[in-house]
Amino acid sequence: MQVTGIDTPALLVDLDVMEANLRRVAQYAQAHGLRLRPHTKTHKSPRIGRRQLDLGAAGLTVAKVGEAEVMLDAGAPDMLVAYPVIGRAKLERLMAVARRTRVTVSLDSLAAAQQLSEAAHAAGIEAGVLAETDVGLGRVGVTPGEELLALARGIRQLPGLCFEGIAFYPGHIKNGGPEGKAALAVLGSLIQSILGDFRRAGIPVRIVSGGSTPSLYHSHELAGLNEIRPGTYVFNDWNTVASGACTPDDCAAAILVTVVSTARPGQIIVDGGSKTFSSDRAAGPAEATFGRVVEAPDAVFHKMNEEHGYIDVRQCGRKFEIGERLRIIPNHICVAVNLHERVYGIRGGEVEEVWEVAGRGKLQ
Repeated sequence: MQVTGIDTPALLVDLDVMEANLRRVAQYAQAHGLRLRPHTKTHKSPRIGRRQLDLGAAGLTVAKVGEAEVMLDAGAPDMLVAYPVIGRAKLERLMAVARRTRVTVSLDSLAAAQQLSEAAHAAGIEAGVLAETDVGLGRVGVTPGEELLALARGIRQLPGLCFEGIAFYPGHIKNGGPEGKAALAVLGSLIQSILGDFRRAGIPVRIVSGGSTPSLYHSHELAGLNEIRPGTYVFNDWNTVASGACTPDDCAAAILVTVVSTARPGQIIVDGGSKTFSSDRAAGPAEATFGRVVEAPDAVFHKMNEEHGYIDVRQCGRKFEIGERLRIIPNHICVAVNLHERVYGIRGGEVEEVWEVAGRGKLQ
């Protein structure tokens, strides 16, 4: 099939760009001795997870048990659930996953650890655990210091669990500029302080797991960090460009849309709205938009209804025709992927492969 034969709206992935992204991170991790356990939240596909493993990833990371169930099809020898698993139903499903592959869970409370312990002990399975600590985002994770040590001690006492180390997510570090570099220096000092606390307490820490796509290529600067879990890097998006972590040429994914109305002067309407794109606004000081129009960089994608995308084209210097097709790089690709049933992998002007978004909607 030619790209011209794809109906819209459709999620396109440039296979050449995606493969270059995968190779670059795999080579970076290998060069710096970092264990790569990429997050699958972006691609949601066992097919892409398998490619990451084939390039040297030690395992895969997921957020939900439903995603872990899907990613079993990638044949991962190791699965990290980077989210507290709470509730009997979820834990029973997680134990079924753990019968097929090694499972580790990151969590930030003894209540979550106790539930995991009971489920693992009943199933005759040992689950790995990473104690989650907050390093600045303010989302999940206990405070570094005595609170983190107490959590680790509690985990070590529970049957069916193996304390493997610590996890954190530096999502507050959004760019590689002076502000981002200063935040990275603070994070590096904090990691050293945390590891010093564990040494003095006599608690071995095998894994120090962190990392995100914006700070990805600075991971080797953080002494003590030995595992990274980037996700967005596989496709990248416009917010990643804004963070300075990639260029527009590194964005593998785009939404193909069709111009369906030119009725209002200076405006076009495309057949993709909030059910097609992420509602996340663009990061940074630039005008708030919902994505970058590849064929018309001066266009402003400023508003969405469910099925309508409003694009201001007054600065474009040309007319747009009904039926014209445009590619838009979304601000946040992870959410956009979750809105689509399938992905069209393209090379040149041809569709080389099509895959289902198997992890779509796996929220439980």
